[in-house]
Amino acid sequence: MSLRLSVLDRSHVRQGVSPQQSLRDTVRFAQQVEDLGYHRFWVAEHHSVPGVAGAAPTVLAAAVAAATSRIRVGTGGVMLPNHQPLVVAEQFGVLGSLFPDRIDVGLGRSVGFTDGIRRALGRGKDAAERFGEQLAELLDYLNGKAASGVHAVSAEGLDLPVFLLATGAGAGTAAEFGLPLVIAPAHGDDRMIRMIEEYRAAFRPSAQATEPYVVLARSIAVADSTERARRLLVPEAWATAYSRTHGEFPPLEPPEQVLARSMSDRPRAQFERALRGHLWGTPDEVATALDELVAHTGADEVLVTTTAHDPADRLDSYRLLSKVSEARSPALSRPAVN
Repeated sequence: MSLRLSVLDRSHVRQGVSPQQSLRDTVRFAQQVEDLGYHRFWVAEHHSVPGVAGAAPTVLAAAVAAATSRIRVGTGGVMLPNHQPLVVAEQFGVLGSLFPDRIDVGLGRSVGFTDGIRRALGRGKDAAERFGEQLAELLDYLNGKAASGVHAVSAEGLDLPVFLLATGAGAGTAAEFGLPLVIAPAHGDDRMIRMIEEYRAAFRPSAQATEPYVVLARSIAVADSTERARRLLVPEAWATAYSRTHGEFPPLEPPEQVLARSMSDRPRAQFERALRGHLWGTPDEVATALDELVAHTGADEVLVTTTAHDPADRLDSYRLLSKVSEARSPALSRPAVN
C-alpha cells in the first residue's frame, strides 16, 4: 500500500451473535486484513457495553498475534487510568517477548463511563487527572529506568512503540512526551486539524520518536455504490443514537431493520447526527476524499474503522479500500514508524 493503512476493531456485537463469538470473529478478521496488506491491527478497551465485546485488549491482542504472522498488533487503546502502570508494562513486555517486533502500545486516558463501572475497576472519576504521571511511570518501566528500583523485567530491552490517543489534553501530552499521536475528528475536522498543528509545533523528540507522527483514526465505508456504502454505516449510527438517548450502546441491528423503524424527532436527529463525519462512497469517491484528508491533515497513517452488520460487507469494504490505497499517488506517501 502506498498510503499506510491500519485497522481498529472494537469487537462489536451483532444482533443474534454472542459476545464470545464476536471476539472469535475479531481474531478471524485480523487474519483476513493481514492478507489484504494492512499494517496494524488494534483492539480496544470498553467495559460493560452490551454492543462491544472488547474489554481486555492485551489478552485479545495476544490471540490476534498468535493467529497472524506479519501484521503489527496493538491496542487502541489500553485506558491507562484504569490500570497500574507496572502491570501494563509487564503485559506488553510479555506480548513483545512472545511476538518480537510486532507489538504496539496504544494508550488512552479515559476512565469507566459510569459510576458503577468505575467502582468495579477501583477507580474514581478523577483518575484521568493523573494520566501524565502514570504515563511517565509506564515509560520508565518500559525503558528500565524506574526510580523505585522496580522492574518490568519482560519489557526491558524490547522495541515497544508507544502511541497516545488524543482525548482531552492527549495531543499536548503526546507532544510533551515525544510520542506518535492517534487522533479522530470527535469535535469536527477543523478542531482536529488545529490540535494536529499544535502537536507538531510543541513536539519534543524522544527515545520513542524523533519527529511528530500522526495517525488519523477515521470511520471509512467503501462499496460499489454510494448508497450501499452509506448503508454500511447505518447499524452503528443507530446504536450510537440509541446510546445517546438511553445511555447504553446495543448490539448492531441489520440496516434494513433500522431504516424501517419509525423514529420520533429526537432519535431521528441523533441518528442523522451519527451518520455525519464518516468517509464513505465508491472507490473513486473515497480515493478523492482520502487525498483531501491527507492533504489537509498531513496524516502519516490512517487507522480505519469500518462497522457493518454483515461481516462479508465489512471485509469487502476493507478489500476495496486496500485497492484504493494501492492506486494512490506515491507523492502522498508518508514517512513510517514501526
